[in-house]
Amino acid sequence: MKALQKASKFLSDYTSVVVIAIAVVTFFLPSMMGWVNLALFTDMVANKFTCQSIIIGIIMFSMGLTLTTEDFKILAQRPFDICVGAIAQYLIMPFLAFALSKVLNLPDGIALGLILVGCCPGGVSSNIMSYLCGGDVAFSVGMTTVSTLLSPVMTPLMVSFLASGTQITIKGLPMFVSIIETVILPVGVGFLLNYLLGKKQTFRELQQVMPGIAVLGLACVVGGVVSSQGAKFFQSGVVIFVAVLLHNGLGYLLGYGAGKLVGMNTSKKRTISIEVGMQNAGLATNLATTTAQFASTPESAIICAVSCTWHSISGTLLAGMFAMHDKHKENSAENVKVAAH
Repeated sequence: MKALQKASKFLSDYTSVVVIAIAVVTFFLPSMMGWVNLALFTDMVANKFTCQSIIIGIIMFSMGLTLTTEDFKILAQRPFDICVGAIAQYLIMPFLAFALSKVLNLPDGIALGLILVGCCPGGVSSNIMSYLCGGDVAFSVGMTTVSTLLSPVMTPLMVSFLASGTQITIKGLPMFVSIIETVILPVGVGFLLNYLLGKKQTFRELQQVMPGIAVLGLACVVGGVVSSQGAKFFQSGVVIFVAVLLHNGLGYLLGYGAGKLVGMNTSKKRTISIEVGMQNAGLATNLATTTAQFASTPESAIICAVSCTWHSISGTLLAGMFAMHDKHKENSAENVKVAAH
């Protein structure tokens, strides 16, 4: 068990490296991750259930395992922070994606993919990033939880509203059902298990292995899309990468700005910045590849996969920059003290 916990810590410390490594290898050996796209069955609203759907479920289950009744108490005690966070999450990223798709004149399928990423809840790994950069972890978990719980309604609603001009008809129900199946149910089961077994030593040790499993799951989701769409990555041109970089980068900036606007302290501003900028692009990728209505625009999955990879990298870099800034400040303060003596 100790070895597994060490491996899990290593994987969560080097999330972006693991995700990029799998993406690069899969690009040259697409068959390696082909199993991720294996269709298992179709649900009652014609969504394909693939191995990728199961993987997303496992990632969300691992998030559920970290939730305690204490987290929900924190939400109840801090309604203002959580409310600001949820509004920022579902206003900034969706409308930013819509604006960028117009400014960059993105083709319909790619615009739809970017809007889908923008309308998804915050990414699970954002909690790890908040922890690494001295953010407010309870606030981070609260924001991710609330945006995830709102996602079955908000994601289909915002995508239908913002993508109504595209050539594809967006139906909210299949997305709603897919999010209930792959997000809400696994989170609920994870929370319930933690509530019932959280005090048991064996269960606690098992919990410490879950972050590593979530990272491997994220890498598999990216690998699955690279396997099926990798050959088209560069056909779509540089515009995909520009759109993803701008969407993510401006998300961090505007998230930080939203925190500043309502007078949040530094650790909260960092948290809201990371929460808003880092989306659950793995969920977007799953929706783009398994929901029947996206079948006519396979390129929408490409931008979701690029987002999935880049958000992990940029989140790690931003958390590292914040942490370095703190270290630099500490060193400067120490030097001033030494000089004064």
